[in-house]
Formats: sequence, C-alpha cells, structure tokens
Amino acid sequence: MHTRRTVAGALSLAGILIASPVWAQNPPKVALVMKSLANEFFLTMEEGAKAHQKQHAKEYTLVASGIKDETDSAAQIRIVEQMVAQKVDALVIAPADSKALVPALKAAADKGVLIVNIDNKLDDAALKEKNLQVPFVGPDNRAGAKLVGDALAKTLKAGDKVGIIEGVSTTVNAQQRTLGFQDAMKAAGVTVVGVQSGQWEIDKGNQVASSMLREHPDLKALLAGNDSMALGAVAAVKAAGKTGKVQVVGYDNISAIKPMLKDGRVLATADQFAAKQAVFGIETALKALSAKTPQSGMPAEVKTDVVLVTRDSK
Repeated sequence: MHTRRTVAGALSLAGILIASPVWAQNPPKVALVMKSLANEFFLTMEEGAKAHQKQHAKEYTLVASGIKDETDSAAQIRIVEQMVAQKVDALVIAPADSKALVPALKAAADKGVLIVNIDNKLDDAALKEKNLQVPFVGPDNRAGAKLVGDALAKTLKAGDKVGIIEGVSTTVNAQQRTLGFQDAMKAAGVTVVGVQSGQWEIDKGNQVASSMLREHPDLKALLAGNDSMALGAVAAVKAAGKTGKVQVVGYDNISAIKPMLKDGRVLATADQFAAKQAVFGIETALKALSAKTPQSGMPAEVKTDVVLVTRDSK
C-alpha cells in the first residue's frame, strides 16, 4: 500500500480538548454544514462528528446539516444564515462552491461566528476580496489524486487515451484532483482526451463516461474525481461491453466502491478520512474558542491524511 502522510500537527489536536476548560454552564454550539447527504462520504463525515460530540458532550453541542444536491449552493447559504440565526459559536463548513459561500461566511464572521473550512477549500481571491481569513482543514487533493493517477499509470503505456470526470468545476477540490490526475498522466506520457464535469453525482458521472466511451472507442481508462462518479463510470463501462478493457479509478473510498476494488471493476481510489476531517475541523474551532483566538489569528491550514487504496491495501 502506497501512502502519503500529510498531517502537520493535526493529530496533536486530539489532545487539546483534554487541556481545554470545560464549558459546564454554557458549552459552545458548533455547526457542521456539509454538502450532499446523498453522498456516502458526507454521511460518514456526519457520523464521525456525532460520535466525537458524544465523547465530548460537556465540551460542545453540535448541529449538523447538509444539502440534497451537490451543486445547490443557494440552499447551503440559507443553512449558513439559519446557523447564524441560531447563534452558533462556530461554523465548520464543506462548501458546495468555493466562491459563492464566501459572502455568507463573511457576514457570519462579522456577527462573531468562528469559521473553519473543511473538505473543499474556499477560493483565496474571494476570501481576500472580503478580507476574511479562514483556516482550511483537509488533505492535499492534488497529491491524493496523483497517487491514484500514478497507480493507474502503471497499467497503461505512453500514448494511451484516458478521460477525466471532474467534480463541480467551481470547487477547488475538484480542480485540484483534476490537476493531480493530469500530473500523473503527463508523467506517464498518457493522453487526456477530455475533462468533463460529472457534478460529483452517480448519474451525471454515468452520462459523461458514456459520452466519452462513445466518442473515443479506444479509451483505456476513466479517472473520476470522486467515488460516486466512479460508480456511474463503472456502469457506463459495463453498458458499453468494456468491463476489464477500460479501467476506472475514483477518490474517497466509500463503502460502495470496496467490492469493485476487490473484483477489479475499480482499480484504485483515495481515502481522505471523512470522519477525521470533520473532527479536525471541530477541534480547530474548539481550540480557537477556548483560547479566544479571533478569526484573523487562526492557522491558515491544517493538513490531514490522504492515502492510496487498491485491492491489495489492508
């Protein structure tokens, strides 16, 4: 199993809560705002956060919510506004859009809500424009995708053709994963025939994969920016009668992908530990609340793990 350890002090956060004062009278309220709960990745994130809160029930209360559609940033903005109205002390968010959420988060910060960004990084230029500094707690998506791409490249030869199914194109994590896939393909001399958005969803991923397979009959592989789109790609490969002839890789290591890794329908994915991301984000917020650290004084980034997962991984 190939691994890339990218934790920079994040794990030490686990000990911080023990040293923090207990808010027995008035524990802070932390909101966890996720993307689509139809995506198993975010359900895992929610479960991890709830389990952590249960273990630290005296230290904070948790309000967790998410949207139905990966691309519905308007609905996520409404959730942020609701959380502010509920007077949460901190808001830990996996934004549906890297730019669109920034004004709402700035408004929340102006009202004293501490903001922590997880999963999908907010756009640096959009943050700068609003004079808002928000710590990003999460993995290096480009490096994670390159791990997956490198594993795929070992099964390809120079000149082979592949297609990339990208997540929501306005999100930084989708862009970074595409760059990581491209890094690996370029290094191997493999040709990327196209990059199209599958909107992070199974059906859209299936449509994009089907289209690419029709347009390029000699396609050798499909690189999907998340496992939901990889599931759609696997179905498209099967429908085209090309199972075993066209490789599929993904990203997230959701449970639905595991049987496909075992039987070879999916060659590789990356695990970025959904539950840990939420917990690291919450602990970053709690540490700042305990120390009365202002938004502007928070760390710029806390790196978390991303590792390659293949059939041979333990």
